[in-house]
Amino acid sequence: MAESDRLSRQRAYFVYMKCIGIINGPNLNLLGKREPGIYGNKSFEEFLNHLKESYPDVELRYFQSNVEGELINKLHEWGFVCDGIILNGGGYTHTSVALGDAISSIDTPVVEVHLSNILAREEFRHVDHIARSCKGSIMGFGMESYRLALISLLH
Repeated sequence: MAESDRLSRQRAYFVYMKCIGIINGPNLNLLGKREPGIYGNKSFEEFLNHLKESYPDVELRYFQSNVEGELINKLHEWGFVCDGIILNGGGYTHTSVALGDAISSIDTPVVEVHLSNILAREEFRHVDHIARSCKGSIMGFGMESYRLALISLLH
């Protein structure tokens, strides 16, 4: 194969490779340790490694923060360069109008995820300030919620 053909194929691969950002909000850095009865006993990093192995043709970016402004900044950064964003706003889902506004301000579709079914939990968790701005919401399937969100963004 000629060098120019090889380079053309490499460029074509990168042109079509999807970039999906995963953003996790407060306390999700403690997955695997925090309330395993609700959130499971696997760290997100373990699950992310498995997801990357399962989807080698997708560039998966990951960011976690316990700080609302940092989540908004990351949405602004990735919201014009990624093909999709998976967002678990954690507790900010129920309190942050600003996070919902940030999602509305970007071009990239966002899928909201929650490990637990927030509608089956405490009443204050039934308020969701980010869903209105998202392409869709997936909840209650544990870590598989992220995989389902990824599939929805790829198809």
